[in-house]
Amino acid sequence: MSTATAPKTVSTYLRPIDRDGLSAFAEKGRKNPENRGTNKVHTITDGQYRTVSHVNQHEVVVDEPLHLFGEDTAPAPGEIVLSGLGGCLCVGITAVATWRQVKLSRLEVFLEADIGNSAAWGAGGADRTPEEMGFQDIRVKVLIEGDATREELNEIVEKANYFSPVANSMRNPIPFSISMMD
Repeated sequence: MSTATAPKTVSTYLRPIDRDGLSAFAEKGRKNPENRGTNKVHTITDGQYRTVSHVNQHEVVVDEPLHLFGEDTAPAPGEIVLSGLGGCLCVGITAVATWRQVKLSRLEVFLEADIGNSAAWGAGGADRTPEEMGFQDIRVKVLIEGDATREELNEIVEKANYFSPVANSMRNPIPFSISMMD
């Protein structure tokens, strides 16, 4: 009589973050919940709709597709915004998983949004109000795998969504000002 052994499942996990550093960061937040940081970006137009944003030592290039009179050399502004949302959700999911000591083997976020621009950026298009412009509906799907049950992974995703700074910036009205440089 032969004894068959079940095949072993081998999982490789995503690179972890520093759990102790995360705990120290969380402790600082508990001690001073009103603390705020400031993000700064300097954006320069190259010509047509192509821009280069300088973010610390990084550059982010933005353009518009051909059908919107750009050169299609880079993602459109709305796609960059969705990219920021996807990145923020991944950061949060990774942080919550790390805090709960769940090792992730896969994390992918798929985002799509319906966007309105019938006013043609204010250049003679439809007469629209700000509420009628921009993203009208954002849909996010998360593909996540790790050493936890589906229910536990869902709780991680929900908690990360609830506390996501970028998702909350999109969900909640925030003060916004624009002015000419002196």
